[in-house]
Amino acid sequence: MFSYFILKKKALNYLLKMYIFKYILIYKINFKYIYIYINIYIYIYIYMTTLVEYVWIGGNNELRSKTRVCEKNINYVSDLSSWNYDGSSTGQASGGDSEVIIRPCALFNDPFRGENHKMVMCDTYTPTGEPLSNNNRLWAKNIFDQALGEEPWFGLEQEYFLIDPNTNKPLGFPEDKDPPPQGQYYCSAGANNAFGRDVAEEHLMACVNAGIKISGINAEVAPGQWEFQIGPCTGIEEGDHMWMARYLLDRVAEKHNVIVDLEPKPVKGDWNGSGCHTNYSTKNMRLGTDVRTGLDYINDAIEKLSHKHMEHMNVYGSGNEQRMTGAHETASFDTFSDGVANRGASIRRGNETVANGCGYFEDRRPSSNCDPYLVTGKLFETTIL
Repeated sequence: MFSYFILKKKALNYLLKMYIFKYILIYKINFKYIYIYINIYIYIYIYMTTLVEYVWIGGNNELRSKTRVCEKNINYVSDLSSWNYDGSSTGQASGGDSEVIIRPCALFNDPFRGENHKMVMCDTYTPTGEPLSNNNRLWAKNIFDQALGEEPWFGLEQEYFLIDPNTNKPLGFPEDKDPPPQGQYYCSAGANNAFGRDVAEEHLMACVNAGIKISGINAEVAPGQWEFQIGPCTGIEEGDHMWMARYLLDRVAEKHNVIVDLEPKPVKGDWNGSGCHTNYSTKNMRLGTDVRTGLDYINDAIEKLSHKHMEHMNVYGSGNEQRMTGAHETASFDTFSDGVANRGASIRRGNETVANGCGYFEDRRPSSNCDPYLVTGKLFETTIL
């Protein structure tokens, strides 16, 4: 596709130069001014074509996409129209009525194609306008819109494993035995400790170039396990940015021929699982009010969460009970707990938050395969509405 645009530009440039020379000879027009004008025309002509990657969530919460060629500049979501795809191939419709509508929601730069090209996160509907069963974005947005003045901020910590497709084991795991016990791999450096850094680093830069609010990455506790952090984002923005960051990770891993595993316990035994720890605050938690500290609002929110523990666990991801055993920096799946600086609790207040009397708290229960729309929306619904 790029070669097509390059050839088109070169051919147009050549023909226009020949045309210019003709008029310079006949009318004695200054070549410099015509050449500037023509190059402006070429720029507009070439860059009026924008490739837009429409990204959506499939029937098994996998990410899918396809490319649309738009003969115009795309600067806002409103510049894009809805599209459709074959839902019978994604487990979201029958073959007799297979059309699923995708509506653009959040626009990003395309870090792979570069220049003016875009990616857009979409949600999914039937042809009659009904949201699909796993279109949780619409539900979450309706929740946030009920109390916009609360200004909820989220920061999600996405853990994942990189899997070697030849061994079906995480990078760094020998084919015939286990590697040394975990401990040397967390935030590590060196070929005997860090496995998959090229993928993690390239993903970081792709997110930055896409305009995703990524705030960091690090190697995690097990070999081949990494984490990236998305946020702080406000309200529905967190889900949009996390889903697109996951899509970019899939694309980068595809290039390196490795598999991204978001399951909460992909490696059995004495190894950490993967979570999606969720840092959360509202304006009152961050700043307090004239009569109450931010920590008071945080404690109130945690108290509310304690009464709806299983309601949250039911939407915090599948297979989470395998990760949340009470070991490996997790709380019990069935029992709610909270504490200060305690990574074995359901909810953790940081030391700095307690010392300052304001800030945020961390919900350590969401699994790595959670839907961030559900997690953020549910937290806001329970603590505010």
